[in-house]
Amino acid sequence: MEYKDYYKTLGVERSASDQEIKKAYRKLAMKYHPDRNPDDKKAEDKFKDINEAYQVLSDPQKRTRYDQLGDSYFNYQQSGGTPGGFNWEQWYNSGQGGGRRVQVDNLGDLFGGGGGGFSDFFRMIFGDFAAGGMNTAGRTSSRSQAPRSMEQPIQITLMEAYQGTTRTIQSGTSRLEVKIPRGARTGTKVRVPAGSTANLKVDLYLVIDVLSDIRYERKEDDLYTDASIDLYTAILGGQVNVNTPGGSVLLTIPAGTQPGQTFRLSGRGMPHLKTPAQSGDLYARIKVTIPRNLSEDDKALFRKLAGRN
Repeated sequence: MEYKDYYKTLGVERSASDQEIKKAYRKLAMKYHPDRNPDDKKAEDKFKDINEAYQVLSDPQKRTRYDQLGDSYFNYQQSGGTPGGFNWEQWYNSGQGGGRRVQVDNLGDLFGGGGGGFSDFFRMIFGDFAAGGMNTAGRTSSRSQAPRSMEQPIQITLMEAYQGTTRTIQSGTSRLEVKIPRGARTGTKVRVPAGSTANLKVDLYLVIDVLSDIRYERKEDDLYTDASIDLYTAILGGQVNVNTPGGSVLLTIPAGTQPGQTFRLSGRGMPHLKTPAQSGDLYARIKVTIPRNLSEDDKALFRKLAGRN
């Protein structure tokens, strides 16, 4: 197994701060996001790598464990070792919880056919179920008492959370399509009852992780986005198209609008999880674009307005 350098993936130093890591992630995620690169397998794979790196480096506990692995691996390399001879077993995340591990084959399908799956390298180090009932390798712990339930984290995009989506679980030859409800948030749990497939002997909880979207900031069920207008619209008033998850909306800009001013678009945010017919609001934050390369006549007009003639 090859060592994956998550710092290199994000283009940051090992000493990078949380803010530097977040900034690098957002920049790369914007560049390789599937919406911007439709039908581009290389961009899709790159986006997965970027997301996987951020999932580790943005979590203090995961980052600490990863850094410890990196130090050990680099020391091993410097002593002349090859990847094939490195003792990966010592870094295998065997889990801290009790209970017998229940194997569900093809766990990659839990991530929706590659939409958010993690590499074998990630699973080896961080792949345990949160409840300690099962890990992605299906290994059995030393305790014999069977767990009553197990948890599996899955990732969905913000648009999937807005529209609702599905994930497919495959256990042996059995397949089950699980619905992820509209309005799901990070931490939302979707229960798959025991017996839903022939080999599922305990309740399975899919724990939702909603990925960041470069276009929106989510706060509960409200969304925040930026809307750019030119200087003339800010001064004189006008209209601007604002992107919302449900489509573009024409927003009226009153004369004298200030940079940073916020306008509320009622009901244009995320659906409420328990009452999806209702939605939060979307807030458009105004950014004013200052004109460049003004002609001398234009500058003269501005100087006149400013009383600098």
